[in-house]
Amino acid sequence: MKLKIKITWEIILLILIILVFVISSILSPYFLDIVNLLDNTTNFMEKGLISLAMAYIIISGNIDISVASNMGMTSAFMGVLHRAGTNIWICVLIGLLIATLGGFLNGYLIVRFRLPAIAITLGTYALYRGIAYILLQDTAVGIESESFMYLGQGYIGNTPIPFSLVVYIIFAFIFGFILHKTTFGRYIYAIGNNEQACKFSGIPVEKIKIILFTLIGFMSGLGTIFLTSRLSSIRPDIGSGLELEVIATVVLGGVSILGGSGNMIGVVLSLFLLGYLTYSLNLLNIPSQVITIILGLLLVSTILISNFIEQRRKLVKS
Repeated sequence: MKLKIKITWEIILLILIILVFVISSILSPYFLDIVNLLDNTTNFMEKGLISLAMAYIIISGNIDISVASNMGMTSAFMGVLHRAGTNIWICVLIGLLIATLGGFLNGYLIVRFRLPAIAITLGTYALYRGIAYILLQDTAVGIESESFMYLGQGYIGNTPIPFSLVVYIIFAFIFGFILHKTTFGRYIYAIGNNEQACKFSGIPVEKIKIILFTLIGFMSGLGTIFLTSRLSSIRPDIGSGLELEVIATVVLGGVSILGGSGNMIGVVLSLFLLGYLTYSLNLLNIPSQVITIILGLLLVSTILISNFIEQRRKLVKS
């Protein structure tokens, strides 16, 4: 009796993670330290939170390149308020509201003017970051609240498990359940495959788009809070360049950049693959520029391989 194993992209990602662990443990005796491995996850949890919502956006056939600028704007508003004496937790609530409104504005403009998401979010990419610098200039605002810093630096009880990792796992489960087990999730896939057909079939495409961009705005705000907590300071340049890392995580996770396909398991595996690969390269004292090149090559290879597989599927079907 022959055992047939279907090789999926998720299995490939899992194999790559195992290879990273095996090779890294051979090259560095410090890699396989459970405390360090868990502690390192705090370095990419904010990226992971935003990636969950970005997966929805890209599967629907859209993209949002303003997420990092939204983080900067959110952080700047929090900084101005906190510097004026406002309680940090009130700043957190207002920051979440501002980030969510930033996402809503993206969705509303895309739907209202029927323009491509990349065009609108390119504009707000500059707008939101500009607002951040107007509010804070080049200054930073320190935070001394231990309860706030616990979000990005704290651990569960006396364990080495970071609080931010637990929060990410909870959100990953929720996002995965909605995407794969609900009607709303099926609508996201349908819109990514054929938006016009969805409109004719009665699916509220415009409403769903606004919800998706509002959601990624909220998740950007949440990512801002965890990143700010981890850094213990508020700066206008916070999150700079993070939008490319988020998109890379989602695409490497098997989500088609053209929309209509992908799953949350792949995105989660991709996040840990990139996170631990970066951690390993840092342990080996590889220059940051070289790390960027390696990650860039990995992303380009992923897109090419994904496109090749898609073309092969089309040939088989025809």
